[in-house]
Amino acid sequence: MTDAIRADAAPRPVGRYPHARRAGGLLFLSGIGPRDPASDSVPDNVLGADGRVIAHDIAAQTHAVFANVRAVLEAAGSRWEDLVDVTVYLTDMAGDFAGYNAVWAEYFPDPATAPCRTTLGIDALPTPIAIELKCVAAPKE
Repeated sequence: MTDAIRADAAPRPVGRYPHARRAGGLLFLSGIGPRDPASDSVPDNVLGADGRVIAHDIAAQTHAVFANVRAVLEAAGSRWEDLVDVTVYLTDMAGDFAGYNAVWAEYFPDPATAPCRTTLGIDALPTPIAIELKCVAAPKE
């Protein structure tokens, strides 16, 4: 049995999918980005005259995406500490990995209790964001 989760405190999905879906004892989150839930803006993106992103702040976007993940977890009755696996997509691995990794260390200071993590460098995401997370949580009963 599976059930879809919608989180009003998180940004709307950019496609026809739920924020998360529960299956058995696990919670699977759809890709979550750093867009602001109220304005749909991306934190600290700098746009050029043509509307394209010319600069971004990976630390600000990482804090924002973590807040959005937390909002989805809470809407599902789960907690930050229940995360067991995180896949991270960065659009600028060379430029952003160190900054993102520093913020990760703030949220997960002890590697022994941190979720498993895979980080991938990719060419683009569906909106003008620099980071997206795909998460799996194992909520405690």
